[in-house]
Amino acid sequence: MAINRRKIFAASLFSISTITSASFNVALAQTPWPAEKVVTIIVPFGAGGTSDLLGRTLADRLSQRLGQRFIVENKGGAGGNVGVASGARAAADGYTLTMGTVSTHSINPNVYRNMPYDHVKDFTPLSLVAMVPNILLINPKVPANSVPELIAYLKKEPGKVSYGSSGAGTSIHVAGELFKMMAGVDMVHVPYRSSAAITQDLVAGQIQVSFDNITVAWPQVQAGNLKVLATATPERIKADPNLPTVAQYLPGFSSTSWHGLFAPSATPKAISDKLTAEVAAIMREPAVIAQMDKLGVTPVGSSQADFAKLIAEETKRWGEVAAKANIKID
Repeated sequence: MAINRRKIFAASLFSISTITSASFNVALAQTPWPAEKVVTIIVPFGAGGTSDLLGRTLADRLSQRLGQRFIVENKGGAGGNVGVASGARAAADGYTLTMGTVSTHSINPNVYRNMPYDHVKDFTPLSLVAMVPNILLINPKVPANSVPELIAYLKKEPGKVSYGSSGAGTSIHVAGELFKMMAGVDMVHVPYRSSAAITQDLVAGQIQVSFDNITVAWPQVQAGNLKVLATATPERIKADPNLPTVAQYLPGFSSTSWHGLFAPSATPKAISDKLTAEVAAIMREPAVIAQMDKLGVTPVGSSQADFAKLIAEETKRWGEVAAKANIKID
């Protein structure tokens, strides 16, 4: 009889344990994202650049809208590959997101011989966040006031002028190589880890030329510390409608940066759909639009399908440019 009581008692404990465990799992599954912990947005470039500015804008607004803290973690290196690879390896639970760019998700796959991630298979493209003009900048001591004058100067000083980029393979690097190819000039590429670092050395005269995002460089232009010659976009920009395009002098030239939010590919659809909707709503907020206007940025907030289509188109376009310019990075 004692044995039977022990068996009954053990069976009861097992049942209670099973019910408790099942209840815990159900409760865990029903925990609304992002209630469990802080959400990290990986920015694959240094602080102070466009990706960083946009990432922090999203982190701030998502924190307020969703009632959970979102933070930015800067992980620069290898033209953005280091940070993006980290995002690709993260748990697909909605708590690690990645700010990707035209560089990390369209250009790098065409120029790096050994990619540490698959830019299509490893990610769910949540939303195109913003389109950002690249502009052609020079140190004021460079004797040029227009694109033709810069080209003439570079032809007189082949290989003696340096241009900066935020990393090998970035849109700024490829823009410089495209300019060299189309203009028939020679410049020395100097890679940095962020746009802020480029601007600092361009103002100081350590480098003489750069294509850069308008967000970081424009205040220096307005202060008279840098000279802007043209926009790399196909059309003139809202920030300065009188600024000519590079394409006016080199027909077909185009280099526009874009920035978007990504999640690991296996992220639950409910979470990815929620994030896509939230980004779209944020980029329609009047305060955010006003902030983007001041930076010369066009806010977007797209669907996942439209973003995936853009990535495919840009991967093809920049692949053709990289092949023509013979850009390959080990």
